[in-house]
Amino acid sequence: MNSKITVETIRGMKARGEKVAALTAYDYPTGKLLDECGVSLLLVGDSVGMVVLGYPDTTQVTMADMEHHVRAVARAKPNALLGGDLPYHSYETVETAVANAQRLVAAGAEFVKAEGGQEILPQVRAIVAAGISFCGHLGMLPQHVLEEGGYRIKGKKEDERQRLVTDAKLLADAGAFAIVLELVTPPVAAEISKVISVPTIGIGSGPDCDGQILVTHDLIGSFPWFTPRFVKPRANCAAEIRSAVAGWKSSLDAVGR
Repeated sequence: MNSKITVETIRGMKARGEKVAALTAYDYPTGKLLDECGVSLLLVGDSVGMVVLGYPDTTQVTMADMEHHVRAVARAKPNALLGGDLPYHSYETVETAVANAQRLVAAGAEFVKAEGGQEILPQVRAIVAAGISFCGHLGMLPQHVLEEGGYRIKGKKEDERQRLVTDAKLLADAGAFAIVLELVTPPVAAEISKVISVPTIGIGSGPDCDGQILVTHDLIGSFPWFTPRFVKPRANCAAEIRSAVAGWKSSLDAVGR
């Protein structure tokens, strides 16, 4: 049996030149299946709001939602490192950030993730000081999609590039063990990956990050109503489900004749 993957395992992968393979999971069977596939890191992301709960974006996801889904995946007892997102408005102060991070850990998370750079450094330092592992998230910040008016690639402008590089360095210095880069223009993602000591985990940010993360529903084609442009589905589970149900219904009709 493989040894349990820890935060230190993920940190060491960068030094060894091993890519971090990360995927989202929101329930027990998915977590168990992905873990059996040897995924290094499982994230109970607040993307659960869109692909499971039917919300238009992540801003309506609550702490109760996150605790519920973290508990479900944690019951799979994955070998992979398991983390959970701190949802919108759950880390606005140092006190609420630590308290809510502790709630996710109590539910089974081995690390927490939050969006932002310089503006959340006090929260990051407090979470780490409380003995909780922290993963950063820079670039496109889905929890800010309403105020930004949509999703767009970050880092094309020089001021954005400078801010991203600075924020990444600050998060690493504050104790983040890894940083997700979402929709960061690939040259900037590559630059960040070179100048910080902790792994970068990209999503729509090019091939030069230290790892990649995808929403599992996008990877396997089980949310056919929308697929991000940067994702190449490796399966079409929606078509398989429709085919299976159609076949089952036909068999019922045949029996009834």
